[in-house]
Amino acid sequence: MECHEGRLSWICHGPTEANRNGCFPDDEPLEAKAARRAKLPVAKLGTIDRVWTSPALRARQTAAILGHDAILETALRECDYGDWCGKSLAELYESDPESLALWMTDLDAAPHGGESLSAVVLRIGEWMGNHLHDAGHTVVVTHASVIRAAVLHLLQAPPMAFWTIDVEPFGMVEMTSDGRRWQLRFPKMTE
Repeated sequence: MECHEGRLSWICHGPTEANRNGCFPDDEPLEAKAARRAKLPVAKLGTIDRVWTSPALRARQTAAILGHDAILETALRECDYGDWCGKSLAELYESDPESLALWMTDLDAAPHGGESLSAVVLRIGEWMGNHLHDAGHTVVVTHASVIRAAVLHLLQAPPMAFWTIDVEPFGMVEMTSDGRRWQLRFPKMTE
């Protein structure tokens, strides 16, 4: 069997007003100052063979900062938060604490009428499986929830581990593939 060595760099989109205000996102742009000040480690990424991006505006804007043409991939979209789009966690805690608690404790729950977090994990796991044999370096620009789902899938961690993974705006997670499995990669700080 032929060995395909692949590298996968997951990059979280930059900050938005929804991030800053603790709100469930809609299709909002990056904060103006984030787009101006973005200093993504493009040189550290090395050779990039392909860039995939979520169709969300904030992800497309972040991909544009990389200076590469990105392929829109609907499988890399943000979780559909349904009726909660635009609402803050604080607002939901006041108006519907039971639904918020259910969502935080049961990844199969979707009290907002959108997509469950377990469905996001399944969707991203399928995408990763379809790209296990991609050789070269792939960069994916997407959302914190999607990157959490990818890490959860890779580690085969219990569902509640989703909440223990912290992904910051412009944060990056690296993975490698030998064509048989994905593994986490922790790059050196200096070369």
